[in-house]
Amino acid sequence: MEEENVKLYKWLSPFSLIYGLGVRLRNKLFDWDILRSKSYDIPILSVGNITVGGTGKTPHIEYLIRLLASSYRIAILSRGYKRKTRGFVLATHSSTAREIGDEPFQIKHKFPEIVVAVDSNRRRGIEKLMRLTPEIDVILLDDAFQHRYVAPSTSILLSDFNRMIYEDKLLPYGRLREPIGEKSRAQIVIVTKCPKDIKPIDFRIISKRLQLYPYQRLYFTGLCYDELIPLFPNEIHNPISITNIKKDKALLISGIASPQPFIQYIQNFVSKIESLCFPDHHSFSAKDIEKIRNRALKMKNGNTLPHIIVTEKDAARLIHNPHLTNEIKQNLYYLPLKICFLQDQGTAFDAQIKDVITKNRKNYIPKTIKTS
Repeated sequence: MEEENVKLYKWLSPFSLIYGLGVRLRNKLFDWDILRSKSYDIPILSVGNITVGGTGKTPHIEYLIRLLASSYRIAILSRGYKRKTRGFVLATHSSTAREIGDEPFQIKHKFPEIVVAVDSNRRRGIEKLMRLTPEIDVILLDDAFQHRYVAPSTSILLSDFNRMIYEDKLLPYGRLREPIGEKSRAQIVIVTKCPKDIKPIDFRIISKRLQLYPYQRLYFTGLCYDELIPLFPNEIHNPISITNIKKDKALLISGIASPQPFIQYIQNFVSKIESLCFPDHHSFSAKDIEKIRNRALKMKNGNTLPHIIVTEKDAARLIHNPHLTNEIKQNLYYLPLKICFLQDQGTAFDAQIKDVITKNRKNYIPKTIKTS
């Protein structure tokens, strides 16, 4: 949490002043109703941040899905960052990461019964979802804190514990998309990626420095990893477990904003690791796959390649990659990720979310759960 851990580019501070003027003017136009936000007759939960880079939006969206899916018909709407398509796209079981983006693909792959759509114009996307799937009860907006043309029922703002928003500066001096004061638009603030050994005094310091309003609730979450899963199960004859590879070697591949928690976690279980880190949302080319293969061959123990472990987000980009060789597929695993609430806050968070849905849903009819 120390300020010196946040890398800032002071020579770019004049440009931050110009950027900040533009952002403040845009927000004022919405505050003054010159630019209009639109509300809808359906609960809309927005999950976003005011920083560039990963704060854990996707695992928090997945938490909401697990929380609500048994009682409500859910739709996810994302912009589909770095997809190769345009406009509104309703995901199907055959959609690829290139068509809908890696995070929406990951969600659709993990929760196939959930409605997933992408559209950079969130208002248009909401209206098309309501028209094409009128049975939905709740819409979850992914990365939509800056999309003020939509007025969500509640807004959830995420801040990375390792780079708190009150230690950061506006782009390009720092990584803030908006001035820190805009956090006031959120009803819920979650400090993400908290370490397991976080001290009680840290909770108090963060709460004080965030300076939240009485109507805002503050929560803390950490990352919880699941068991390793083969990306190509039909290619792997003897699947491994994270707990029985202590004497093995592993090559870690990541194309995410903050790979350190992933790398540090695997280090607890493997005797020797090497890592290849690519930019966030990286699209793996034939040259990249060859680089991965060559690194794996250098780590080879006799005739055995190391375990090649990727993040769940990278798995979404690799599963349809035509350049993967059979030898890579036979050693390729991904590490699923979940969030867990600290301080036993999960119950209070769950109740708050369900209360928001109840208060914002008109003519709600409970979802019928099929029983065999």
